[in-house]
Amino acid sequence: MPRRAGRVVSTLLVAAGILLGTLLIAPALLGWERYVIVSGSMTGTYDRGSLVLDEVVPVSSLKVGDVITYRPPAGSGPEGLVTHRIAAISHDRLGARLYRTKGDANAAADPWTFALRGPTQARVTVGVPKVGFAIAALSDRRWRMLIVGLPAALIALMSLSALWREAGTEAARMPARAAA
Repeated sequence: MPRRAGRVVSTLLVAAGILLGTLLIAPALLGWERYVIVSGSMTGTYDRGSLVLDEVVPVSSLKVGDVITYRPPAGSGPEGLVTHRIAAISHDRLGARLYRTKGDANAAADPWTFALRGPTQARVTVGVPKVGFAIAALSDRRWRMLIVGLPAALIALMSLSALWREAGTEAARMPARAAA
């Protein structure tokens, strides 16, 4: 019975590892970028801890209502990337497109406008609730070591246990061969 339980546990651990690996690699193979929602500004659409998968699209294809992941202008307040919905598109004096965004859970639009400098932009395609927590945990070395180290240690212990059982069985047969 313990041997069967060990096989079940190891099979489940391998399956979980394959699933996690697929979750980490598949979006990149499909040309998507992945981001974790870390604030509540998009609650109701993409809650905190959601994983959003963004496709890279031409800036010219963006329209009001699209949800994009971008870096706000320097000095605007938020550090890092923001995932918000495009609330308005206007033009500056030179004709460049200016964007104003808004978090779905926020009462007002973001106080800044910005231009997208590159030819492409990340636009949200799909969100997966709660999965972002697992991805975020992988950025912490201790969790990575636990996620990788624990299954490795269990596999090593099970392998050593099997070797010891085989050695014991072989040692038990040795006197029988010597008597024959």
